[in-house]
Amino acid sequence: MHYLITGGAGFIGSHLTDSLLAAGHHVTALDDFSTGRRENVAAALNNERYRLVEGGIEQDDILDPLAADADAIFHLAAAVGVDLVVKDPVRTIHTNVHGSESVFNAAARHDCKLLLASTSEVYGRAFNETFKETDDLVIGPPTHYRWSYAASKALDEFLALAYFKEEKLRPVIVRLFNTVGPRQTGRYGMVLPRFVASALKNKPLRVFGDGQQTRCFCHVADTVRALMGLMDADAAVGRIFNVGTQTSVSILELAELVIEETGSSSEILFVPYEEAYGPGFEDMRRRMPDISALNAMTGWSPRHDLRGIARQVIASMSQSSNKGVDR
Repeated sequence: MHYLITGGAGFIGSHLTDSLLAAGHHVTALDDFSTGRRENVAAALNNERYRLVEGGIEQDDILDPLAADADAIFHLAAAVGVDLVVKDPVRTIHTNVHGSESVFNAAARHDCKLLLASTSEVYGRAFNETFKETDDLVIGPPTHYRWSYAASKALDEFLALAYFKEEKLRPVIVRLFNTVGPRQTGRYGMVLPRFVASALKNKPLRVFGDGQQTRCFCHVADTVRALMGLMDADAAVGRIFNVGTQTSVSILELAELVIEETGSSSEILFVPYEEAYGPGFEDMRRRMPDISALNAMTGWSPRHDLRGIARQVIASMSQSSNKGVDR
């Protein structure tokens, strides 16, 4: 099989590339390097079955011939990260909506099966114990820029399913819950690498709010297994699947775990949301997926625990720091 990965030099895209190449497939990656990095795919560049193309998903003259050569598309390119979303909502909406439309058009035109990476953010401010794919989406008001990302990704989902109905696109939609692991950067607000970077320098770990908000963290290798399994499942077409773990941890507990595993002398600094992101920022107290649909479709379950994930991230970032790589 020949796969096209948009956002292929990003955190998840690069790990997906490694797994697809290891399975004997051909991979073409398209990335504009706004958040992706060439070093993520340095090993893949030596593989004759791999091609890296620099460009954006809205550049049809670049995208269309790549889709024509592909059997299927993993659409991972998006504007992501809380910092980026809050500071640049125009870019967030434009990239996620117009960019995805370009990819959907190309996939439909060339009869490529497509996997769309969406996000748990689409569930919004709901207070569910666990979130199921059929639950209502409760997104906050447009006056709070924080919701622009959730709204844009929800629109991506609606648009993909509209193309499924009218344009014979074959989409599979996945809602990712906090994927973490080596190569992830804290530059755009991702919490685990941000904590690790501070702890390795013995700087304070900035915990927003009271730190009692909880999240579930899924190792990128587990996420990649889920994406590949769903791409291979014909019955997944036209459906939505949560991808994540059901092991919950508070952000304060995560900070304490990172300090323990790094042996850091860092303190924990509580920072009000208003100071971190400006007035009107809203956060969710709980975000846990129901993964029964994914398990029923592919037999998938996570294999990595949080402490092991933290140790891998610490080791990876320590090595990069010693090499002088900017994280």
